[in-house]
Amino acid sequence: MLFPRLLLCLSLWALCGSAKPTERKERVLREAPLSAREHDDAQSFDYDHDAFLGADEAKSFDQLTPEESKERLGKIVGKIDEDGDGFVTVEELKAWIKFAQKRWIYEDVERQWKGHDLNEDGLVSWEEYKNATYGYIL
Repeated sequence: MLFPRLLLCLSLWALCGSAKPTERKERVLREAPLSAREHDDAQSFDYDHDAFLGADEAKSFDQLTPEESKERLGKIVGKIDEDGDGFVTVEELKAWIKFAQKRWIYEDVERQWKGHDLNEDGLVSWEEYKNATYGYIL
């Protein structure tokens, strides 16, 4: 009676000892960076432009003359100044940057949705998703 129990314990011990350790997953969700560009103000302000305007809007600003850029930035500052006191506070600027980043994410999701909704019915079936994602492999 003792021998089967001992054999069972040794078997379990051997299995546990040879088992692959479980992978520890990160439990903290990290926010996406404000820009994929390097943040070095001594070299350029590309990072700031992406963070402030959003990646797509920053690209359009690159094509403008300095006068047009100032005019458009003036209009944006009016939107950032939520309390209308003529000044942009740090909190208003943070809120604007978060808004610009969320807007970009929502636009990207919309673009992705349209790319997967092949029959344009507003729904993405498993077949549509599978074909849009893996169709080139099939």
